[in-house]
Amino acid sequence: MNELFPIFLKLDRLNTLVVGGGNVALEKASALLRNSPGASLTLVAPMFREDTLVYLKDFPQVILCERGFEFSDLEGRDLVICATDNRELHVGIKEVCAERHLLCNVADTPDLCDFYLGSIVQKGDLKIAISTNGKSPTLAKRIRAFLEDVIPEEIQEGLEGMEAVRKTLKGDFQAKIKALNELTKDLVFRK
Repeated sequence: MNELFPIFLKLDRLNTLVVGGGNVALEKASALLRNSPGASLTLVAPMFREDTLVYLKDFPQVILCERGFEFSDLEGRDLVICATDNRELHVGIKEVCAERHLLCNVADTPDLCDFYLGSIVQKGDLKIAISTNGKSPTLAKRIRAFLEDVIPEEIQEGLEGMEAVRKTLKGDFQAKIKALNELTKDLVFRK
């Protein structure tokens, strides 16, 4: 059973460290920045791939430290993502993160992760995160592609309409929920 609790983080208010400069680090950093372009992000690695540097040039708030990881890099962090091919380094970082109560993700190593980066579907303000509990990121990506295809582009108009209606509702919380449930009970998405 998947016992993960999904949350949506305001990454522009958190300080995130990515350890690594290769393909996996680029994948993780780009996932964070696609979903939160203002994310406060630092990458530390002895070297960065050229495509990583090209991608990150559009994000002036991202800090690149071209050197090996130091445990002092964990100071002031809220989230840590390990994305190197050095398991021993990852284990050491995870241990220190646990001592400091920092949330840590170790790429492709579910047993060392406090959280996973799920596949994300986004249409306007609608955002859906998909998790397979670390079992199959490939299947999560296929489900994401399916949802991107079936959720209409006009969903944003519906969200804005529902927000406007919600603001006009009177009564207590339960009355508002009942009214919103009544309004959306026949909602069907058609492609």
